[in-house]
Amino acid sequence: MTFVLLVFSNSQTTLSVNPNRANAEYIRMADVIVDVPGGSNNHNYANVTLIVELARLHGVHAVWAGWGHASENPVLPDSLAKSSPPIKFIGPAGPPMRALGDKIGSTIIAQTAGVPCISWNGDGILANYDRATGCLPEDAYQKGTINSASEACDASQRIGFPVMIKASEGGGGKGIRMVDNVEDVANAYRQVCGEVPGSPIFIMKLSSNSRHLEVQLLADEYGNAVALNGRDCSVQRRHQKIIEEGPPTAAAPDVWDQMEKAAVALAKAVGYANAGTVEYLYSEPDQKFYFLELNPRLQVEHPVTEMITKANLPAAQLQVAMGIKLYNIPDIRKLYGKNRFEDSYGDSAVIDFDNVKRLPAFGHCIAVRITAENAEAGFKPTSGGIQELNFRSTPNVWGYFSMDSSGSIHEYADSQFGHLFASGNDREEARRNMVLALKELSIRGDISTTVDYISKLIEFDDFVENNIDTGWLDRLIKANVDGIGSEGGMKRSMSSAKLNSLPDDVKAVIGGLIVAFDACTSDEEQFRTSLTKGQLPSQSLLSMERDVELILDGVKYMLCCRRNSSNRFAVSVSGFPEKDVVANIRRLSDGGYLTEIGGKSIVAYLTSRGDAASGMRITIGGVTVSFSPDYDPTCLRTDVAGKLVKKLVEDGAHLKKGDAYCEIEVMKMFMPLKVTEAGIISWQNNEGAPLSPGDLIGSLELDCPDNVATTILFHGDLHVDGFGVGSRKNSKNRPHIVLRNAFESLQSGMSGYIVSNDNLEAAFNDLLEAVTNPLLPVYEIEEPLSVLSGRLDAKIFETLKKDVSDSKAESGNNRQ
Repeated sequence: MTFVLLVFSNSQTTLSVNPNRANAEYIRMADVIVDVPGGSNNHNYANVTLIVELARLHGVHAVWAGWGHASENPVLPDSLAKSSPPIKFIGPAGPPMRALGDKIGSTIIAQTAGVPCISWNGDGILANYDRATGCLPEDAYQKGTINSASEACDASQRIGFPVMIKASEGGGGKGIRMVDNVEDVANAYRQVCGEVPGSPIFIMKLSSNSRHLEVQLLADEYGNAVALNGRDCSVQRRHQKIIEEGPPTAAAPDVWDQMEKAAVALAKAVGYANAGTVEYLYSEPDQKFYFLELNPRLQVEHPVTEMITKANLPAAQLQVAMGIKLYNIPDIRKLYGKNRFEDSYGDSAVIDFDNVKRLPAFGHCIAVRITAENAEAGFKPTSGGIQELNFRSTPNVWGYFSMDSSGSIHEYADSQFGHLFASGNDREEARRNMVLALKELSIRGDISTTVDYISKLIEFDDFVENNIDTGWLDRLIKANVDGIGSEGGMKRSMSSAKLNSLPDDVKAVIGGLIVAFDACTSDEEQFRTSLTKGQLPSQSLLSMERDVELILDGVKYMLCCRRNSSNRFAVSVSGFPEKDVVANIRRLSDGGYLTEIGGKSIVAYLTSRGDAASGMRITIGGVTVSFSPDYDPTCLRTDVAGKLVKKLVEDGAHLKKGDAYCEIEVMKMFMPLKVTEAGIISWQNNEGAPLSPGDLIGSLELDCPDNVATTILFHGDLHVDGFGVGSRKNSKNRPHIVLRNAFESLQSGMSGYIVSNDNLEAAFNDLLEAVTNPLLPVYEIEEPLSVLSGRLDAKIFETLKKDVSDSKAESGNNRQ
């Protein structure tokens, strides 16, 4: 958009807007905003008929679909071309998109062209591609398609487990399942069909311990095509990219050169034009690569390539769509060592891309996707509002977010809402810049994010040493649910700073303070509201003692919070009131809580109050602290918003521990829900029902209720500074402060707050001592006198100051 404004000053951008995303950040940048229906993307961004009609009505000259939604649907460029007047699609034409955007078709074309392909159900199929229609012979295509669960079982057994069952029109982690045994094939096949309805299905061998490397392509409408370096996207979770980086360093230079040439040859073979990405699986031990797929669009991680090539890819897309040849695009010319502009664009301006070397990469770039997922719950998608999003770009780190602090993520959206890109002279410098950026990024709201998780992930030795593959992250998750541990040989880099340094006891006390403070202030407000309405409120609303139960990392804290004043609580372990820690808490203007415990101030934010399915969440110093709900395996609930798609078992069926009982659709993906104990299920909801977090789906009659694991009850002293030392402050040298504190304690007691007998007695003793101290009037005068400095006549001020000093001297106490 910036390129368009700089080059074409009289242009304007028209943007279609789903009401569910009406507060997204990018909307503010458009000149014309057009409302489209809400709901899932088939009602808006993926609806080709709607897009074409809106483009025609608003007289646009070109349509850019970006990524996702309709960006890979060949019907869109075909329909735009047939519109009256024709509208240019900024991307490949329909025929090559139809050929290469389809994973089955592109694999057949690739193996016909001699590009190495991994074993799949269509091994050996060769066919000639029709450039006019973008189609392969129907019989050849059908040979590469799996049409039933039984066919899927047969093909999987022939290929050999583990296998990947994939939707030809899927992408972004949707329409893909890994299966390692024949018993799970039928269910996985059905899930893939459900996530991408109507898409042809195929099966390929899972290449374990391989790298996911991709080549960035750019081609024009005159048969020219170039490779603009590439990216390593091997850090994946459930086959969805988490971290991308470039240039790829895993492949040897000669092998990478072969991969780039094969990608360029594939693009030329089908007459491809505009930006695209050829993805490979690369086996490091034997240095072999296998064609995976071609994405006929710009990838969301394209800024990685932009940072290492200095080429503006969206601008290049627009220039290709305008009919400009590759060697006349300024950024491409510069990348190949030529002047950006020539006085004459004749034969002298032509670049022989086959024989002219591209400039080396400009340093290294690492990208991290910011998603609304709960890493501690198996990366489940979350939705809700965002109260704070604080990110500052630096010369070495750039990022973008689809919304700001007033935005929200709805259940129909993709879970990714941001992307960070860190650059450096080499990989380690880029990694360190990313570590710092993630530590400084602050996101607070109803959602969970992967920021904390990834900030620790990129500090592992395996990542630092670039010893990773496509299964690395999944192995780490399997070895340790929290994702951060030493199981499975995963070790944290010695250079790593400890991000989560607060003891669990401190987190529990802060959580208890927030719960007690909010409960007290809410009840007080309700008490006042009732009085204003002439009602007699319940005395229980003025209770100054709150019992709080919180579960953190399998330990249940049962705390008793007694309110000593409006902003002060004494927190003790329930049943042991003789030892406590006195803590202060107050609300901040941004909704946070400023706490003081043991003389240390800590700011915390409440991001979720929790419900029946999920516990309370707070953030402390940018780190999320998640408390767990009480473990009740008899209630089968969802902790995310979505839709109940399918019941996997009948009512009254017996389930073993770990069995899946239903599937829910969350952010366009199917997720199975599993029972955590064995028992008999009774359904409480129907297929197709919309679900909110905490909704009850079914109940489970347990086989062995006595064997259910319970949390460990906390016993002993809280390891918190100030625990058990009391709340009295030593102010003996300041009688006016002693007097003030004594009055505050007595006033708190008179106001109904809980003040212990010992503290009341101490307050009376302090009061007596202060009023009999001869220095009390001196300090009472000195304090306001300091405020009047510069406002009184200088001579009068100096006289008063001297009288104060003389009075102190007469009392034999010259301490200030």
